[in-house]
Amino acid sequence: MSEIEIRQFGCRSDNFGVLVHRGETTISIDAPEEKPILDALSEAGWTLTHILTTHHHRDHVDANEALKARFGAKIIGPKEEASKIPGLDEAVGGGARLDIGGIEVEVIDTPGHTLGEVSYYLPEAKALFAADALFSLGCGRLFEGDPAMMWDSLKRLRELPDDTMLYCGHEYTATNVRCALALDPDNLLLKERATEVEHLRAAGKPTLPVELGREKRTNPFLRADDAEFQKAVGMEGEDPVAVFAHARKTRDGY
Repeated sequence: MSEIEIRQFGCRSDNFGVLVHRGETTISIDAPEEKPILDALSEAGWTLTHILTTHHHRDHVDANEALKARFGAKIIGPKEEASKIPGLDEAVGGGARLDIGGIEVEVIDTPGHTLGEVSYYLPEAKALFAADALFSLGCGRLFEGDPAMMWDSLKRLRELPDDTMLYCGHEYTATNVRCALALDPDNLLLKERATEVEHLRAAGKPTLPVELGREKRTNPFLRADDAEFQKAVGMEGEDPVAVFAHARKTRDGY
């Protein structure tokens, strides 16, 4: 069987579009904007067959119905937001395992940004599509959920292997790194990542994907129970949910 191919590209002002392809199957992770997705499909010579929707926000579902009408693509999305996902054909929840044209997909519940958001993990491709739950050096704003809910979600993602490549819904890393350094200024690995991000953005290149293992050591929102991070923010021994909430409140100010 052919290898799984993944192509990432920009959509809207700061969204990412992603296509996942094997054989006759091409999956769009969310559908932020029709034209960039069509352009990416045309460039690759692929035909869209599926859309995996992570959550109901417009900048992730805006092109669902147009792409479905054009290609007959099957739309799969979170069951907890089924009534809010345009064109939804199949509702799924955490723990589901899908075989989409020979591409194995594991569904992970990641509520917090919205109440029903899910993330998609492809074990063979070693890829995680976390949309607006987890960003590089950040996490999603809590529009619908609370800190405890989001912390539980991020702990689920943190359990995935270090060599998993993290794909996110937006290019927010440059802002996230400024906040992360303010919270954890003595983290040498974080400083290295900050330099890398600066160089990538100056060259007009994306900061994603990134290895999840690097995020586990540098992302404040994955380290709320880490003694060194708790010490950095003056909250040694405190409830990780409170530490997470402090970090999220700090990020809200950036």
